[in-house]
Order: sequence, then structure tokens, then C-alpha cells
Amino acid sequence: MRLELSVIDPTSSDFLIFVATLVGAGAIAGVLAGLFGIGGGAVLVPVLFQFQSLVGVDEAVRMHMAVGTSLGVIIPTSLRSVFAHYKRGVVDMTLLRSLVVPVIAGVVLGSLVAARVPADGLKGIFAGIAFLVALKLLFGRKDWRLGAELPGPAGRGIAGVVIGFLSVLMGIGGGVMNNTFMTLYGRPLHQAVATSAGVGVLISIPGVLGFIWAGWGMAELPPLSLGFVNLVAVGMIIPLTLLCAPLGVRLAHALPGRALEISFGLFMLLVAGRFAISLL
Repeated sequence: MRLELSVIDPTSSDFLIFVATLVGAGAIAGVLAGLFGIGGGAVLVPVLFQFQSLVGVDEAVRMHMAVGTSLGVIIPTSLRSVFAHYKRGVVDMTLLRSLVVPVIAGVVLGSLVAARVPADGLKGIFAGIAFLVALKLLFGRKDWRLGAELPGPAGRGIAGVVIGFLSVLMGIGGGVMNNTFMTLYGRPLHQAVATSAGVGVLISIPGVLGFIWAGWGMAELPPLSLGFVNLVAVGMIIPLTLLCAPLGVRLAHALPGRALEISFGLFMLLVAGRFAISLL
């Protein structure tokens, strides 16, 4: 049974389940933001997609709404996470500064593509990238390297555009991409996690603006939405992610690097499987 969002009774059991699940998703997203250097989008996108199925959001915009709303939540989550890591002195600020322009350029390009890609296309992108990253984390060896040092300005520029482009299409904060990029060039995972939180800021702010523009004026949008960003979900989830992100940071610095890699890999494999099944 589907519900119409505009007529949900706030005292009904369906609405209470809706709120409780949003609360759980926000808490988990906050912990993951600090633990893995991601903005929580890998959790929020599939959860928000299911919410919209429950309340009867049109299937044509459901995935786009999940991605855009996830990016809206990622803004404060990434800011809180990067400040917490910065206090510990593990953010590579030199690398982060060099990625500002290329990452934002990739986000702009991704937003233009998202306006034209169908929902199943976004699902396939999400599942495919998550699966490849999971394989690398679970089965990769320490001697898997593209180089001993990060590439120069041109190489970093290309990497930044790719990270921004693919991350905004997935509705994630870039931690998945940047973690892989940095570790393939020999950087410790803890440093990659910390720096990825900063990349999340670079992706989420222009990404939200892009998804607002891409969905502006569409008739199928649920109530209280700015383009493909739903203000109800953003407003409910953000306080929980801000509260829980520091816990994830503490966990990240308490766990050994390999345990962090395996945990991240299993999580991404689960997410990839969930979206792959939805395409069948």
C-alpha cells in the first residue's frame, strides 16, 4: 500500500515508522561520515529511495530525489567531520586545496548529466562503482599501487574531475572515490578518510545547487521540495548526522587500518547488491 505524502496523518503508525527510519538513517549516516570519511550518502540514498516508494513519489524522480536530498544532508555532515579530523592534524590540506577547482568542475558536469539520466541509469552507476570499490578494499593488497607519490597538478586535476563527477551522480560525499585515489598512491587510509571529509564539502555544496536546478519546476516532485532536494528529509536527518559524526571519527582513529578497509568494503558490497537487485 502506498501513501500520499501530502495527506499522511502525523499520528498514524505509517508516519511514525517513516520518522523512526529517518532517525535511524541519520544516526548511521553521521557515524559513517566520521568513520569512513564519507558524507553518509551510501546509506542515505538507498534509504531515501525506499521512503519515497512508501509515500508514493513518482518513480521517474524517486532516485533523483534520493541523490539530491542526500547531498543536502552531506553539507553539514562533511563540515563537522572534516573539522573533527583537522583538529587531529590528519587532513592533507595541500591535496585538498589542489582539488577545489577540478572537483567542483566535475560536480557541475555531473549535475548537467543527472538532469538527463533516467532513474535506472543513476541506480546502475551507484551499484557499479560501489561494487568495484568494495572489491578493491576487500581483496586489494598493500602492493597494489599506481605510484609511490600522488600525481602532479595535471593528474590531480583529472582525478578531481572524475571524483566530483561520479560522486554527485551517486549522491555521496566523495569519500568512496578519494579514499581509493589516495590509497592507490600509498597514502594511509586514516589520512585518506580525513581528507575525504573535506572533499565531501567541495562536492555537496555545488551538488545541491545543481540538483535544485535540475529538478526545478517538475510536476512529479513531492511537497516541500526545492528541485530534487526534499526539505523535510534534510531537516530531520541533519541534526542526527551532526550529533553522531564525532563518534565515527573516534572509531576511525581507534581501529587498525586493515579493519577499517574490510568494514568499508563489506558495507559498499552490501549497498551495491541492494541497488543491483532493484534493477532486475
